[in-house]
Amino acid sequence: MSMKPKHPIYIVSKGRWGTTLTADALERMGAEYRVVVEEQEFDNYASSVDPFRLLVLPQSYLDSYVTCDELGDAKSRGPGAARNFAWDHSISLGATRHWVLDDNIDGFHRLNRNMKIKCETPAIFRAAEDFVERYTNVPIAGFNYSMFAKRKDTPPPFVMNTRIYSCLLIENTLKHRWEGRYNEDTHLSLRVLKDGMCTVQFNAFLQNKVRTQSMGGGNTEAFYASEGTMPKSQMLELLHPDVAKVVWKFDRWHHFVDYNRFKKNRLVKRDGLVIPQGINEYGMRLVNE
Repeated sequence: MSMKPKHPIYIVSKGRWGTTLTADALERMGAEYRVVVEEQEFDNYASSVDPFRLLVLPQSYLDSYVTCDELGDAKSRGPGAARNFAWDHSISLGATRHWVLDDNIDGFHRLNRNMKIKCETPAIFRAAEDFVERYTNVPIAGFNYSMFAKRKDTPPPFVMNTRIYSCLLIENTLKHRWEGRYNEDTHLSLRVLKDGMCTVQFNAFLQNKVRTQSMGGGNTEAFYASEGTMPKSQMLELLHPDVAKVVWKFDRWHHFVDYNRFKKNRLVKRDGLVIPQGINEYGMRLVNE
């Protein structure tokens, strides 16, 4: 069977043409992908990324993007507009789902038998796709952060009904779209969970995302460098006061979300589903460098 992902992969990027971490990681893995950039930055990105892989974000997506506040163009609208464009672009290709990734992921890992191993194959994307598509009610799935899955803690292969950040597999028929100037990924996840559907966050496959505010460009330049993290945390509390609140920890403001109320959301198997027997490694093998 093919080890390639079935669904298109998109990276949304702004102000980071000199440090294309996610694109570089996907290149090493041999994965196909496209990078969504704003028109004024196209030439800058074309100097470091194959221009064939670049997609220009139409201005109409920025103009119509729902920011969930009254600030208009007083500050950046965030990456949600580019994510909505990637969504529509994947539909134009006839895809039923798509991957959308942040631009500051410097690699991917497989966690297995207390070993966290760097992946040099896109087979992990295909394995995640096949798992999710066994069920009818998982419109969003993705990989956990490598920093949050400790190899000695023996985390389960996946966790259900939590937020999906930075590396998302989205079903194209989902009725919700990206909105919100901040925390748009948590906002999207919560709307799905409140509809009674499920999310799946994989620990078996991980994204090695660099820490928030440790890179220039992106949201660091647009928001955090000047205003910190309080506004983004406040927005989530405003949008979901029943489950979200602002808290102080790790020397900065964060949002806290109580996902316990969604434990009752259960996976629904597809009709006629036959669970595969044995272990399918998707062509992956352990190599000592």
